[in-house]
Amino acid sequence: MIYIDASAAVHNKAGLSRYGQELIAALVADPTHKGEYAVFYHDAATAQPGAVIKSLPGISTTQPSRPWRMRALLAQLANVSQDDMLSSAGAAAAAASQLPTLFHATEHLLPRFKRIKTVFTLHDLIFKFFPQHHLPLNRIYLSLAFPLFLKRADAIICVSEQSKRDAQRIYHVPDSKLRVIYEGVDPRFRRVTNAATLAHARERYHLPGRFILSVGTIEPRKNLKTLFEAYAALTGGEQSGGRGQGSGIRGVEDVRLVVAGRQGWLVEETTRAVDELGQTGRVLFTGYVADEDLPALYSLADAVAYPSVYEGFGLPPLEALACGVPVVCSNASSLPEVMGDAGLLIPPTDVRAWMLGLGRILTDADLRRDLSARGPRQAARFTWPDAARKTRAVYDELLAGRETKEGH
Repeated sequence: MIYIDASAAVHNKAGLSRYGQELIAALVADPTHKGEYAVFYHDAATAQPGAVIKSLPGISTTQPSRPWRMRALLAQLANVSQDDMLSSAGAAAAAASQLPTLFHATEHLLPRFKRIKTVFTLHDLIFKFFPQHHLPLNRIYLSLAFPLFLKRADAIICVSEQSKRDAQRIYHVPDSKLRVIYEGVDPRFRRVTNAATLAHARERYHLPGRFILSVGTIEPRKNLKTLFEAYAALTGGEQSGGRGQGSGIRGVEDVRLVVAGRQGWLVEETTRAVDELGQTGRVLFTGYVADEDLPALYSLADAVAYPSVYEGFGLPPLEALACGVPVVCSNASSLPEVMGDAGLLIPPTDVRAWMLGLGRILTDADLRRDLSARGPRQAARFTWPDAARKTRAVYDELLAGRETKEGH
């Protein structure tokens, strides 16, 4: 039995949730391996599993996130096996021949198993490159845990070539343990043309007539302050840091900036920048947007802006490409891998370049048409069935050479 950690999926942890939900659904959809999967998740009392996860056998712990994280870290530090956590459940739920054989850690948390093969998905190493963007306790935890997780995992799935390079450079992980498997984009992300659906989304999220859209959890690495400065200059408002008045670009004065996503951590500086730039009422925050509404939001937008300074993969710009909306994106970390030639790539902190890039998108009809056509073609290269097929190949490779891990 292969256990997949569905914790991020059942607790709706932003991009990690999407990864867990979509990967599990794609794996289960393959009838060749029917009945071979089970799930694990912590904090059962607050879990909200979807239909696919509910349909699978599995176990959960009542421990909330922090105690569970500490339990896993202490087991790693003390080299104490947690195999019985799954073995007892497997024995109760299945025949003896179907006891747990593999555990896939999907949310940067790997229990200490010795007789069970392990796969660890490495999404990013942001805490190493931008420690100031993490809360101190979380940074300390990750600094202690990651070397152990990466050392003891039997195979590591990297969601981009960038993540693979980072693992090799920072932790010297051998190439033989690393597999690059890109994330995918769900087929429901396509341009929405139904007038009623679009009108519902516009009303529900109080969207203006014309707007630039930014999607993602609000946190420092998303670099929204640069976007706010560029937007202020674009529409003729003030720029921060004493850089004076932006001259603006003709024909975009009525365009608003909409930020869609829940608040993460260390958000005060980001939200304060809106007032400091004189953009209150022009920069709009929707808060959390339901997944089913995202295609409509993308389809209503005149452009999508994604100025993040670092991403392990970057689902929002990929989803925007699939919906045929022009995208202006940071050229940092993994984002060029995702974007290809289907969007405008700009240095993440170059305010003037962002202003000019957004201005081109908004005023050049030929460019918009070209990018709108390129987007879905680029997005079609990334599918969850392909990710599931390659992930299953990693499982099969480990299980074919399975051996006792005592002393590993």
